[in-house]
Amino acid sequence: MKQSLQLKLGQQLTMTPQLQQAIRLLQLSTLDLQQEIQEALDSNPMLDVEEDFDGEPEKKTITKDTATKDLSDDWGDKIPEELAVDTQWDDIYQNAPTLSQPKNTGEDIDFDSFNSATETLQDHLMWQLNLTPMSDIDRLIATTIIDAVDNDGFLTLNIDEIFESFNDSPELDIELDEVMAVLHRVQHFDPPGVAAQDLSDCLRIQLKQLPEDTPALKHALLVVEKFIHQLGSRDFLYIQRRGKMKEDELKAAIDLIQMLNPRPGDSITSNTAEYIIPDVFVTKNNGRWRIELNPDIAPKLKINNSYAELVKRADDSSDNNFLRENLQEARWFLKSLQSRNETLMKVATAIVERQIDFFEYGEEAMKPMVLNDIAESVDMHESTISRVTTQKYMHTPRGVFELKYFFSSHVSTSGGGECSSTAIRAIIKKLIAAEHSRKPLSDSKITTLLKEQGIEVARRTIAKYRESLNIPPSNERKQLT
Repeated sequence: MKQSLQLKLGQQLTMTPQLQQAIRLLQLSTLDLQQEIQEALDSNPMLDVEEDFDGEPEKKTITKDTATKDLSDDWGDKIPEELAVDTQWDDIYQNAPTLSQPKNTGEDIDFDSFNSATETLQDHLMWQLNLTPMSDIDRLIATTIIDAVDNDGFLTLNIDEIFESFNDSPELDIELDEVMAVLHRVQHFDPPGVAAQDLSDCLRIQLKQLPEDTPALKHALLVVEKFIHQLGSRDFLYIQRRGKMKEDELKAAIDLIQMLNPRPGDSITSNTAEYIIPDVFVTKNNGRWRIELNPDIAPKLKINNSYAELVKRADDSSDNNFLRENLQEARWFLKSLQSRNETLMKVATAIVERQIDFFEYGEEAMKPMVLNDIAESVDMHESTISRVTTQKYMHTPRGVFELKYFFSSHVSTSGGGECSSTAIRAIIKKLIAAEHSRKPLSDSKITTLLKEQGIEVARRTIAKYRESLNIPPSNERKQLT
């Protein structure tokens, strides 16, 4: 093979640190952005918070002659008018693989913020055990039982396995009756129904703790002890016939059972609350939809003029170089924040313009839309739209939605048009909400009803949409009226 020299011309995006910062700020959620801004304020003396800011947040009203707001740059000729945050995935992950890695500032890590765990179910049970008078043997048995309880409150071992675990220590001389007695004591701990062996046992424990004069208590105990599987399959006729109950008696028993907690551990081991702060507000004034950025998602920043005036152009001392570098970093950071807001505003505006029917009429009027539709509208790459719409939320009169919520696939209609999958889900939910409780709609029946409206959807697709809405199948939706 002969070697030769060739000259080629080409263009390639250079991922400078400033561009990396702009792209990283663009894909941060609101809470992460606030943390990033606070870190910048702590590390850069040139940045300061504008306490007396009384300006209006950036707004945009949807009209036919809507124009993009032109924001000027007053921070010097070294910073471009616009940051090229519109990039492809390959530009980021090939040239800057460490973008998403956290910075190592060399400072001490606040481990308390990472290790602040909430109380577990086992902690809650052990606290009650320490307040309960018991012998040492019974306390050992109770500790073993508590260790076998999972996060839902159920035993992961049956009573025989717990008893056999003590066979390795013959000096303890523990009997099966002792284990059963201690188990009953633990089952009286809070939350009610804890340390149950199965669902039937869990519901029975909770019913046993109710007052004896509770209405329908006798029939509810009979259902959970003997007909729990028939109750799950909604075979009410079988329960009435075998349990010798009337329809109103069975309905009262079911109402009482539905007041119980099938997962008692959830009341203790609850997940940490996740707070959502909207990035964009959408309101309707005088028949027009207005879009504005949330002015409270981040503090208003400015350059600290007192420190900036200390920079001397012709001074090469270490102190002056430190001030000059921090001043340039502060200017780039402010420009990156401005670019983030501009891009977010463009994308949010394009979404509202395309989904205006959703804001006017609801989910059933949602139009099919993919990332490429918005990318072409704002003249950006799809990867940029994906970053902008991830973990960004829009507050509307119809609720708070992630920007990705407005994107959905389409289904063809018999009239040659298209219907959004989100709209189909809304129609399914509406049909099921209006169904007769004794004769719920099957997936095949819903398929037929949608076909009558001109929407061609397969039965398995209806099942998939129904499951995404957490709606059980028709046999599990059957109820007594």
